[in-house]
Amino acid sequence: MENQSIHPLLTPEANRPFLFSGGSVGCLLIHGFTGTPNEMRGLGRFLADEGHTVLGVRLFAHSIEPRDMMRAAWHDWAASVEDGYWMLREAGREVVVLGLSMGGALALELAARLPLAGVVAMAAPAAMPKDWRLNFTRQISLVIPYVDKGPSDWVDPSVAAHHVDYPRYPVRSTGELRQLIAHMYEALPRVTAPTLIIHSRTDGGVAPENAQVIFDRLGAAERELLWIERSGHVLTEDAEHLRVWRACADWVHRVTRSRVS
Repeated sequence: MENQSIHPLLTPEANRPFLFSGGSVGCLLIHGFTGTPNEMRGLGRFLADEGHTVLGVRLFAHSIEPRDMMRAAWHDWAASVEDGYWMLREAGREVVVLGLSMGGALALELAARLPLAGVVAMAAPAAMPKDWRLNFTRQISLVIPYVDKGPSDWVDPSVAAHHVDYPRYPVRSTGELRQLIAHMYEALPRVTAPTLIIHSRTDGGVAPENAQVIFDRLGAAERELLWIERSGHVLTEDAEHLRVWRACADWVHRVTRSRVS
């Protein structure tokens, strides 16, 4: 039987969304599929130290127990992001959205619908791997509710020990992820906000060629593709995270033309 106990790494601190008050620029941070806000917290503090207001959302049905994701549709994750957007906008903030992995896909999906000062998509997928089983995830999930994650691609193993996420993929949720990515892909020409794509050449979770596909399809006239050389999929925490944080902060400054010392 499924062990429904909470994973020991899913601590209350990792579960919580976070808000760091700052200046008139609002940075909306979005974590990845089966992840937690904690994987964006270091970047969030770095951006807050730059003087920005930072909101790290928790996506619907994440950060508690893997079984909770069974009731989530991709629209629920998009709604979590949009809630964060309006919180920052209603506070009078100019919004830049930054997402990791599925969070990057959600950032681009949001940018296709709502006005943003800028976007940063890190390790974002352009498509799911070709696998016929993805057409039948709801049916398969009735028999096989979870699948184990494959080998990790961390370059810095000392960080991996503290990384917080679900230990397995809920099968039904992978179907929702596929729908989200397909929707995002079709929407990319409508993304006109300045966009920075960051990807590692050694990403073992989302193949590097995804970055070029997204970059080429964007509607944004102002766009850049930054390659990271020595990191795995979780760019915000792995070996070159400081370079990633600095690139994100520089992009926020570039597209908003404001930095608070």
